[in-house]
Amino acid sequence: MLDQLHEMEGRALAELAGHKTEQALEQWHVAFLGRKGALTELLRGIGRLSAEERPAFGQEANRVKTALEKAYEDRALTLKQEAALHQLAREQVDVTLPGRPIAPGFLHVSTRTLREIYDIFAAMGFQVVEAPEVETDIYNFQLLNMPPHHPARDMWNTFHTTHEGVLLRTHTSPGQIRVMLEHCPEPIRVILPGKCYRYEQVTARHEFMFYQVEGLAIGEHLTMADLKGTLASFARQMFGPERKVRFRASYFPFTEPSAELDIDCVLCGGKGCRVCKNSGWLEILGCGMVHPNVMRNGGYDPACYTGFAFGMGPERIAMLKYGIDDIRHFFANDLRFLQQFV
Repeated sequence: MLDQLHEMEGRALAELAGHKTEQALEQWHVAFLGRKGALTELLRGIGRLSAEERPAFGQEANRVKTALEKAYEDRALTLKQEAALHQLAREQVDVTLPGRPIAPGFLHVSTRTLREIYDIFAAMGFQVVEAPEVETDIYNFQLLNMPPHHPARDMWNTFHTTHEGVLLRTHTSPGQIRVMLEHCPEPIRVILPGKCYRYEQVTARHEFMFYQVEGLAIGEHLTMADLKGTLASFARQMFGPERKVRFRASYFPFTEPSAELDIDCVLCGGKGCRVCKNSGWLEILGCGMVHPNVMRNGGYDPACYTGFAFGMGPERIAMLKYGIDDIRHFFANDLRFLQQFV
């Protein structure tokens, strides 16, 4: 049986050297070293040997098994190395080739609109100031003339947090108080852009997250005429010098008197269409004179100082300016929409 063992060893090594794939190598392992392989069959015949022959045969069989297993492992390693070299050859990169040009990026339509607003108000002497998006109930409501359980709070659906009295701001107006407390008793002329959050159904006209730009001016002898002149100038610079403007009485708890600013419809020129609901006018922002209670909460004496405030949505401005009919387009990351404003 030793002759059979040596013959099987030579045959196995010869076949092993000719295999070029991992699949063929695995089949070889099964054929010679598996539970039903050639070496196993020879070992099963050890019982037919005499007691004197068994030790020598067993020792030789162990040597052959060890040699075949090592040869198998060496061959498997060689095949893996060859496969890796072939892959590197196929995937090599010619670093001397010219690079692929990267298309230049462009500003999002919301960012462009925000920058237009910044430029217009900067020319009027307003500075850009940022305020926190996570606010307290005190700044978001109470210091803006809305104490707990005040019915005016129903105007804002709020995202509350697990920390009592901490919420995502529903408007940029809390920034007014922060700026007033920081600069009192100096005159103020600022705009406060940023994101706001409201817990409401997402529709073509409403989003749960959106941008706002708050404006605030405080000084001596500021009147409603200053407010109207500032916002009329803004509207005509943003939408065109031919625009007509009007102010409608409204209500906000932090301004008194309060108003809405409308412009004549940019699409129909005031004649009436589907976009303006046949009224000929489009609302673009809310405004008013800062309420005396808010002035006091900010540290200013309303007997000596007056101020005006306004707030607008840049997405709404962009929708009116470019004829966009769905606010959800601004946040969908659809290049077909965004590339229209390059």
